[in-house]
Amino acid sequence: MRIGFIGGGNMATALLGGLLAQGMPAEAMRVVEPSAPQREALQQRFGIAAFERADRAALDGVDLVLLAVKPQHMREAIAALPPLSGEVLVVSIAAGIRARDLSRWLGGHQRVVRAMPNTPAIVGKGITGLAALPGAGRADRAMAEQVLGAVGPTVWVDDESLLDAVTAVSGSGPAYVFLFIEALEQGALALGLDAAQARALALHTVAGAAQLALQSGEPPATLRERVTSKGGTTAAALAVMEAGELRRLVADALAAAQRRSVELGDEFGQS
Repeated sequence: MRIGFIGGGNMATALLGGLLAQGMPAEAMRVVEPSAPQREALQQRFGIAAFERADRAALDGVDLVLLAVKPQHMREAIAALPPLSGEVLVVSIAAGIRARDLSRWLGGHQRVVRAMPNTPAIVGKGITGLAALPGAGRADRAMAEQVLGAVGPTVWVDDESLLDAVTAVSGSGPAYVFLFIEALEQGALALGLDAAQARALALHTVAGAAQLALQSGEPPATLRERVTSKGGTTAAALAVMEAGELRRLVADALAAAQRRSVELGDEFGQS
């Protein structure tokens, strides 16, 4: 498989590093990145070919074009592409831009997969939601999964509209976790711990709990019940959270994020 990256930002950098770590040769990948300093950094770090423009020389012979530009720059980036062979798979990791709009902007190209990774991909701990147009076959899906799987697990949805829910849960989700870490840290400071202690306790508690949940395979409710003794300190804290309707607040937040994802898709797709 030969891949042409359009855009060399953080997510593209994470994918390049992940693919190289999995054994993909540097010569199988090339990047189009307008910024000269970023091109040079990518060349030095990964030993890959980097180009200023998405011309024929940059994309000659690629099997997969990965669109890794900001959503507001996607139309311009696609307009700059040379005509793509019907054999080329196009994968977009831009939030909010629907596959059918990408296909339309690409002149009706049908081999399109839309992906929604999240920022932990930068450290190889991401998760990506994927959806494909009907024109993308089993081999295309396997290629897309191989690429995005270089930075973490993947989840396919049959209906692309569900990527709005994926965006609400995992795409935006790291920010929710960071907010909880902030709150945990601030609460620790209020209880008299110093800044270093509060930061270490908050970070490692969240990271350790998530790792325990991943490795145990048990439902979060079971794990929660196991550390909650009747009448104990954990029960006292959870009672406050339940009284504040934490579950409803999270559900409302996810619904708001999903609605905004739909709105962005409508806005980007107008042109």
